[in-house]
Amino acid sequence: MTLRIGNLELATNVALAPLSGYTDLAYRRVVRSIGGLGLATTELVTSRGLVEDSGRSREIALITPGDQPLAVQFYGVDAEHMAGGARWVVERGAAAIDINMGCPVRKIVRHGAGAAMLKDLDAAVALVARVVEAVDVPVTVKTRLGWSPANFVAPELVARLRDAGCAAITIHGRYAAQKFSGTVDLDGIRAVVEAAAGIPVFGNGDIRKPADALRMIEATGCAGVAIGRGALTDPWLVHDTHALLTTGQLPEPPSEQERIALFKKHLQLTVETKGERRACLQFRKWLGRYAKRIPRLRAHIELARTLSAAAQLEEVLG
Repeated sequence: MTLRIGNLELATNVALAPLSGYTDLAYRRVVRSIGGLGLATTELVTSRGLVEDSGRSREIALITPGDQPLAVQFYGVDAEHMAGGARWVVERGAAAIDINMGCPVRKIVRHGAGAAMLKDLDAAVALVARVVEAVDVPVTVKTRLGWSPANFVAPELVARLRDAGCAAITIHGRYAAQKFSGTVDLDGIRAVVEAAAGIPVFGNGDIRKPADALRMIEATGCAGVAIGRGALTDPWLVHDTHALLTTGQLPEPPSEQERIALFKKHLQLTVETKGERRACLQFRKWLGRYAKRIPRLRAHIELARTLSAAAQLEEVLG
């Protein structure tokens, strides 16, 4: 099922939501290799970091031919800085710009960015309008229902963002104060979809299996789904969700050997982009996630504390 966002046509209506510390270039390439992905988004990055030549920021925003279409996600409150950063990544191949208005993490919101922007709709809309003016690719926004249940502002915000030129919305169906607790409010997502009439909305949150995505679309009328944490445990979730949405059937699950091969590929790609030492340190947190679907890894879960060389995993997995 294709989906158009502004002047960008996506091959599917299933997106990979950005998750700081996880959805880097290597992982995005892994998910793309399985199939079914319409759009991926980078981890959140500051425009100031890009413009001022921060190595970490530029690593996050690295755009390669095999990782397209790709949206670069920015956070911040300075519209001019963000417009400059947006132009910088578009010149280097970004297919879209995504603005984060949903992150509830303290180090982001204490500066007025992320979900804190839900407290000042005028500033949020003005920032998006400035970025829309600066680039010729779609500008999208990822947000939440509001700061708290007493602050259900998403429908108003989304309608105003649409009028300011925003091309699509990803709505996480929780309030910022909830962080990731409780369950997603499908009625809240539906209200956002209705307010956004004219631009597509991706529903996000609590999609742990393909049936969850189908239920969200049926209950809310959203045009697509953005899968986040569920895909960290099961990289096949995007592919299987796309299959269910298009055919009504679930494909055969991958074998343990196929999962092991993908795990190895993920590690190899991370080594290529970050070097072996950094890759192994990063893979300590991936081990527990992959082990939920790979029994052979469970017997070696201590590597989540000690992994320091790729050869250790080769020895375990063969």
